[in-house]
Amino acid sequence: MLGAFMAVLDIQITNASLKDIQAALGATLEEGSWISTSYLVAEIVVIPLTGWLSQVFSTRRYLLVNATLFVFFSVCCAWAWDLPSMIVFRAFQGFTGGILIPMAFTVLLTMLPPSKQSTGLAMFAVTAVFAPSIGPTLGGWLTETFSWHYVFYLNVIPGALLIAAVWYAIDAKPMKLEMLKQGDWFGIAAMAIGLGSLQVVLEEGSRKDWFGSQLIVRLTAIAVIFLAIFFLIELTRKKPFINLRLMKQRNFGLASIVNISLGLGLYGSVYIMPLYLSQIQGYNAMQIGEVLMWVGIPQLFLIPFVPKLMQRFDARLIIAVGVSLFAVSCFMNSTLTNLTAIDQLRWSQLVRAIGQPLIMVPLSSVATAGLPKEQAGSASGLFNMMRNLGGSLGIAAIATLLTQREQFHSNRLGEAVSIYSPATQERMDQMTQYFTSKGADLVTAQQQAMGAIANTVRREAYVMAYNDCFYFIACALLLSGLAIIFLRRVQAGGAAGGH
Repeated sequence: MLGAFMAVLDIQITNASLKDIQAALGATLEEGSWISTSYLVAEIVVIPLTGWLSQVFSTRRYLLVNATLFVFFSVCCAWAWDLPSMIVFRAFQGFTGGILIPMAFTVLLTMLPPSKQSTGLAMFAVTAVFAPSIGPTLGGWLTETFSWHYVFYLNVIPGALLIAAVWYAIDAKPMKLEMLKQGDWFGIAAMAIGLGSLQVVLEEGSRKDWFGSQLIVRLTAIAVIFLAIFFLIELTRKKPFINLRLMKQRNFGLASIVNISLGLGLYGSVYIMPLYLSQIQGYNAMQIGEVLMWVGIPQLFLIPFVPKLMQRFDARLIIAVGVSLFAVSCFMNSTLTNLTAIDQLRWSQLVRAIGQPLIMVPLSSVATAGLPKEQAGSASGLFNMMRNLGGSLGIAAIATLLTQREQFHSNRLGEAVSIYSPATQERMDQMTQYFTSKGADLVTAQQQAMGAIANTVRREAYVMAYNDCFYFIACALLLSGLAIIFLRRVQAGGAAGGH
């Protein structure tokens, strides 16, 4: 759980300090985006591979080596001397840290007795929903208090504890290197190229004007071709490295749909809220952290009670309540004004903090109920990949939606705020008088008044666009909630029961 928490935390933690890192490395905003993209690409490629590789090298050895390398590459990121070195080190950090997320899930499915699995899933939920909420806060505080280097040094002490705990608690088993000879190498290569290309498209598409960029067009074509080959190989091969047939299982397939929307909501909200607070309210990283804290901290106290709720109530009902509360919090955020700040946002953040744990813990339980232990690796890889993919899809959609809706609202407001409108002329006169009283000549004062009105129109257009983005997240969550209706009932112990 400690390893998974670190890996998820590292997805978000650099976002708050990205400007400082770019400045230190002499990178532009466009170039600096690859610091996050390289980590996410490497992570999403390695997650589906983890189940098979842990069988080849044994769980204990695989965890120990990757945890050690994760800490090493974290320190290397802090020591990066230019942008290319940082991108390479972040990719290796993602490749070694990415295995920590599904391995935590696999360990709890294979090593905990059924009676303790709901408690284990609750602990895993802390890593999945608490870490993204607290990441920007922690990153901002470390950067402002010390420097951006400490965002990466942060992994050293938990990493050492993780290595010691795995060394002590997980039994050594012999490696199965003969599996490498029978390895599904064509499937692995197709998956790596296809998923890697798709992740770059999702991360960079909005910045590069989507299909207006030749790079995005080529990568989209590569992603479609190689993912199609990957699905074909895995569904026809007798011994695939990941069992895609699990998606045909009713509960696992439907839970994966809800998990995609959870990723969209989870990462989408953490992406859009700091943007609003910095752009409209002028908040710094620490102030943004104070707002996001109202999502993160309450979850720590709420998650331990979810297994108790699952013993008393149908898991499907708990998931439905969780999805509804998460959607309600987004609807609450879809009525923002340029005055909406921490005092107004606190309540919507608290509603979201209640909803998220009610989705994650029972959803994981419903998805994995009744699965044989030998399928734990594939189930873990697929389930965690779906949430990450949902997050990438969500951020890409929201970034594009924000740009398009801002342009739409700017045009509409621009039509209303016409120079020929009496109300606009009156406001122009007031502001011209104000700037004149401050010592500006008449021509300069008129230009300043015009600029101030244009800035107000742009600000209001952005506020309306942010509202549209939160509305989109809420609708996506409610739409995925339809899948909950068709889930089979699962008993508290974890076995699938009758419908």
